[in-house]
Amino acid sequence: MFKYSFLFLTLLCSFSNLLSQTTQSITEKPNIIIIYADDLGYGDVSCYGATKIKTPNIDKLSKQGLRFMDAHATSATCTPSRYSLLTGEYAWRRKGTDIAPGNAAALIKPGKPTLPLMLQNAGYKTGVIGKWHLGLGNEGGPDWNREIRPGPLEIGFNYSFLIPATGDRVPCVFVENRNVVKLNPKDTIQVSYSIPVGNEPTGKDHPELLKLMPSVGHNNTIVNGISRIGYMSGGKSALWTDENIADTLTTKAKNFIINNKSNPFFLYFATHDIHVPRVPNQRFVGKSGLGARGDVILQLDWTVGEITKLLDSLHLRNNTLIIFSSDNGPVVDDGYADKALELLNGHTPAGVLRGGKYSAFDGGTRVPFIVSWKGKIKFGVSNAALSHIDLFASLATLTGKQFYTNATSDSHNNIKVLLGKSKKGRDYIIEHALNGTLSIIKENWKYIEPSNGKRIDENTNIELGNYQEAQLYNLSVDLGEKNNVASDNKNKVKELSELLNMIRYNGIKN
Repeated sequence: MFKYSFLFLTLLCSFSNLLSQTTQSITEKPNIIIIYADDLGYGDVSCYGATKIKTPNIDKLSKQGLRFMDAHATSATCTPSRYSLLTGEYAWRRKGTDIAPGNAAALIKPGKPTLPLMLQNAGYKTGVIGKWHLGLGNEGGPDWNREIRPGPLEIGFNYSFLIPATGDRVPCVFVENRNVVKLNPKDTIQVSYSIPVGNEPTGKDHPELLKLMPSVGHNNTIVNGISRIGYMSGGKSALWTDENIADTLTTKAKNFIINNKSNPFFLYFATHDIHVPRVPNQRFVGKSGLGARGDVILQLDWTVGEITKLLDSLHLRNNTLIIFSSDNGPVVDDGYADKALELLNGHTPAGVLRGGKYSAFDGGTRVPFIVSWKGKIKFGVSNAALSHIDLFASLATLTGKQFYTNATSDSHNNIKVLLGKSKKGRDYIIEHALNGTLSIIKENWKYIEPSNGKRIDENTNIELGNYQEAQLYNLSVDLGEKNNVASDNKNKVKELSELLNMIRYNGIKN
């Protein structure tokens, strides 16, 4: 009798331990940091093949985790990519999620399920630092002189320190939580994207005041010797200095980590680099040999190193999942005469890919994507297809909040792929270009739907991939999308166009 009782207890204990291990593996709560670069291309970092520039800190992160070769932002521009990342929903499903002006109202409304809200409910302290570009305030946009809401704090973040839109758009001020930083209430801010406000000089009328000349547009109100998109007056004490933006954001990110080192935390660190205007700190000026664009890539690499070194010093690396990526592909001349094109020196920002930012070709959305978690993820390279939109469902599963995966049919749980435990990625990838053109990739076949948009953007000289006829590329032999084989593969075109339309109109979930 004792023999059978002992056997039963042994089996019960073994089952309990197995159940505990299984539950733990699903509901682990590591710290999570997403470092989201801006306009960084597939060929812009040395671990992805760049030879004209070295990015040692990003390379080191790659050597401490998984480097994905087929990872995609959801869109070829920033606002829709960021919307999709934080909501798990394709931005093209929602009107008004194109590139947002600097005075746009909040695009993500309170009550909508979001990545930070899900992690907040899982016990995380959540923070966003850096470029926002998802609007602030109620309809009509924010009043910059009062408490600004809704914003990040209303959709799941405990703390925020923001560039409200982009560095080339007014207002050129930081917003911490719900208020403009260092604002003198007697010097109120006015912002307009339609008519001039105040008496501030513009780049159009006073080019002699500029230290960085615009190439296309970007000739409105001058701040720090750089003319911007949009008009602004007031807020003199709150204006940023471009050369110090990376230092300011990195310090805020480090402080957030230090202040929350004792609890699980989620940090969405959206750097400004390498977006225009490219005005690096003096420490990096001239160091790349590729001009200002190369110098801010070095600045971005420094930023990554500062975060990883801090985690090491706090002994947090073994309990921190780091994801590094970019919001879309690269652009060289994007509105300022910073000699980025003239000083490329053989560097290819998109690598072997065709197109770049704004484009329906893969250069628009296939981006660097590195995942590191010391002791949990083995070093390697993954060819699994992955989309930023899957971070919502994947991290919900990791942290035990799987029920959030029902909030959207667009986000798929790929946590095993992220952790290197599976080589099977998404069944398909959806890409979204500037003018709304959609593409779909399945089993290395890429279909780009017909479009009447421009083929080449005259401002950036980027091929946009818009053709009136269907395009089909076999990426297994033609990663550069040079040979349209649609006419020879009509059944494949039909199959992919029908799948794309089913996803577009009905949604689909694996």
